[in-house]
Amino acid sequence: MPHLHMEYTANLPGLKADVALLRLNNALVASGQFSAEHDIKGRAVKLETFRVGTGMGERGFVHVKLALLSGRSPEIKKQLAESLLEVIKGLEPWPAEVSVQLCVEILDIDREPYAKALIGQ
Repeated sequence: MPHLHMEYTANLPGLKADVALLRLNNALVASGQFSAEHDIKGRAVKLETFRVGTGMGERGFVHVKLALLSGRSPEIKKQLAESLLEVIKGLEPWPAEVSVQLCVEILDIDREPYAKALIGQ
């Protein structure tokens, strides 16, 4: 916990997923909401097959989902969403010919059924 998922469309060739994940994780650490940086688990998936709307123009997106154990206030969730959005806005260069939508979604993980184990160091 937390789990960070980033999906992005294949028509964004300048997006460096490894750099994006590091910047997103750093923003989460800087928030002060998480006790240990090694608890942040991020992953990125490039989507080869996608559709944005029904128009013919070139469109793409970056969608970040952050799943957190439940209990944080709406204000904290909003702050986290805004800080992650600022990070993805800074993942330039964006292709001039592509209309890109950037969004962040914060999800609660129910604490009761959540289980975790750490193996090794």
